[in-house]
Amino acid sequence: MQRQVAKLPLREAMQFAGLMWGTSRLFVLLAIGIVSLLDEDVPDGWAVFAQWDGEHYIGIAETGYRFQNDGQGYNVAFFPLFPLLIRAGMAIGLAPEVAGTLVNNLAFFGALVVLYLWMLERHDRTLAKWSVAALAWNPFSLFGSMVYTEGLFLLGSTAALRAFDKRQYGWASLWGIVTTAIRPPGIALLPTFLLTAWREKRGIAAYLTAIGTTLGLLLYMLYCWHQFDEPLAFFWAQQGWRPPQRYFGAAWVSLFLKALVGYANEDERRLVDPWYPLAIGLIIGLGFLLWSLRHRLGFPKTGYGFCVLVVLLWLVAGTPLVNIVTVFGGAYVIWHLRHELNRLAFYYGIFSWFIILGNGRTISAERFAFGCVTLSIALGILFSKAPRWGYATLIFFAILLGSLSVRFAQGMWAG
Repeated sequence: MQRQVAKLPLREAMQFAGLMWGTSRLFVLLAIGIVSLLDEDVPDGWAVFAQWDGEHYIGIAETGYRFQNDGQGYNVAFFPLFPLLIRAGMAIGLAPEVAGTLVNNLAFFGALVVLYLWMLERHDRTLAKWSVAALAWNPFSLFGSMVYTEGLFLLGSTAALRAFDKRQYGWASLWGIVTTAIRPPGIALLPTFLLTAWREKRGIAAYLTAIGTTLGLLLYMLYCWHQFDEPLAFFWAQQGWRPPQRYFGAAWVSLFLKALVGYANEDERRLVDPWYPLAIGLIIGLGFLLWSLRHRLGFPKTGYGFCVLVVLLWLVAGTPLVNIVTVFGGAYVIWHLRHELNRLAFYYGIFSWFIILGNGRTISAERFAFGCVTLSIALGILFSKAPRWGYATLIFFAILLGSLSVRFAQGMWAG
């Protein structure tokens, strides 16, 4: 009887996670399929899933790493676990694009299951469902379907956090090692575990677990040292991928200006397109007017009005606005809900955001924010309190997800 009871949460988690994963992945496939019919330049077959970073991961799986310490970008910047799994898929006869796509998708499904179980244990069924829905339908969950590491990273980090929360230190160490072997932000687990162990007065095992999570990174450093005589080869290669900045944070200043005054005005450093800032100002002005009339209009009309204005703002400002809201809006939500998030999730969110903002650059910052499971948990808390806004947000997420899917299929930068 106890075994049957123990299996019920897992079955429930797999059913709901499967529903969210299946519908959101089908939505991505439909968007890609439609644009493939309309645009003959879209890559055929599985190749559409292996663009941008996917090409590098497949190149590593097929021919290995390359590096020279000359300030240029090399594929050693990409961590080894994902290419190794692609290589394993190739060993059983799968094409590398197929192997990479399957690994990431299955791992993303696993991450949704683990998140559901963790939230069910820590909170309740309602919060578990909203957190999983927020993660599955996040616009940047697109990268949980491509030959990218998002799904695998979310699985490793969420499983490590859940295991540490349950004081299952062996599993926490194992999943932590997996996470730090996937990509650099996994190192956020180290200070998260250390600070949690100190605040909760845990034993020596918790501290050893925290230190042990770095083994994935350390093993890769040993490989780089042996192969290229440079243990930080991945770090120097990553610097080569990033364009120089005039000053720290210049990329963020540029992105904010693009959202406020438009690409043309920001690029020219003068007003060449007066219609863009006029449109932005008009939408913001309408927002203030709507807020001032909220008591007279009532909640439903005010809510619908703000939904319309958000869509209009996105249509005008586009990608810069989405990226700014994802990173800085996400930071605000996590901080605002710091007393409702469990300590472990909150600390992980804080240290992850230190890493995201620490280099002052915008490249892929929105993807890294999506890859921090704390953001989805925080959104789950918000949506569980205000379900109407939750449903409205998920609908908007779906629109953005479809838009990013089309951009990615066409070979355009999506995050």
